[in-house]
Order: sequence, then structure tokens, then C-alpha cells
Amino acid sequence: MKRSNLNFLVDSAAFAVFVFLVVTGVILKFLLPAGGGHSVTIWGLDRHGWGDVHFWLSVGFLAACAFHLYLHWKWIFAVLRGRPREGSGMRLGLGVLGLAALLAIAAAPLLSPIAHVDESVGNAVPRWDLSAEAEVIRGSMTLSAAADTAGVAVEYLVMELGLPEDIPTDERLGRLGRTYGFTLTEVRELVETLH
Repeated sequence: MKRSNLNFLVDSAAFAVFVFLVVTGVILKFLLPAGGGHSVTIWGLDRHGWGDVHFWLSVGFLAACAFHLYLHWKWIFAVLRGRPREGSGMRLGLGVLGLAALLAIAAAPLLSPIAHVDESVGNAVPRWDLSAEAEVIRGSMTLSAAADTAGVAVEYLVMELGLPEDIPTDERLGRLGRTYGFTLTEVRELVETLH
């Protein structure tokens, strides 16, 4: 295959994947709001399903861009190196330094500790401060499942969260929190104080 045809195919594929990446980003941001759970779908995929599609499209886009850079590596190196003259190594050094800075900034969120934020006051609770039981408390869990996970009686959670005594125990925590005004962080901290 001619080099120009290969460039055209790689660039066209990268553009197509980028378009779909933008579309899935719009779907996640505007059409499937956070907290919608599994009740809202497009083409049978909920927010989490579209998030998976978005992730794999981003991996494909990164691969296409990396292959594009591979195909143009000699040109990129020639531009960074410049014409041989005094101080021409400075350009190459700055290019390498710029690439290292880009990779460090991109990797920083992946290497940072994860914190749980209490939505009511904005206080961050570092992840390592939560017990294993508290970490697995999710909004999709029922009240009884959360009590089982925490190792406490359902009545204790009902009392501590200020819920009505006759509340059905098969109600999900996320829905209960929106209805009765508590956050999952508060539930996790409650569980943490028990251990």
C-alpha cells in the first residue's frame, strides 16, 4: 500500500472515531444525566454502557493518533532537530521536555489519591480513611443490603438516617437520599464510625 493511502486511511479512521467520541461525550453530558441510574437508556444502553463505549472509542482514537505519529516520526524528529547549527540541540531538548511534561500532567490524575466528597458541605474524605465496608456502599444498594454490608440492623440505619420507621427496606439508597435529604457520603461515614 502506498504511504499516502495509508496516511489517508489512518487519518480518516482517527477523524471518524473522534466524531463518535464527541457524540458519546454529548450523550453522557446532556442526554443521560448523572444519577439517572439504569432507568434511562438510548439504544438499550444506560449511562454506564455509553461510558464504556466512550472509553473504548477514546482508546481507539489514542491508537489511531499514535499510529499517525509513527507514520510521521521522521518528519517530527526533523522539525524538532532543526537544521544543524549551534544550539540546534536545544530545540530537540525542549521537544523532549514538552513531551515529558505532557505525559506527567496526563498521568497525574491517575496517580492521585481518590477522595469521597460530602455533597452537603464540600468536605473531601480521603479514600483510605474509609473502611472496606463503607467503600462498597453504593446508591444502587437497597436499604437492607446496605445494612447487611455494614453488619448492622436495618432499624439502626433507619433511625440514624432519620427515615420513617415503616420505610420499605427494598428501597434503593440513592432514591432514599434524594427523597430524605442525605448523601451516600453520610451513609459511608456512618458505617465507618461503626468499625
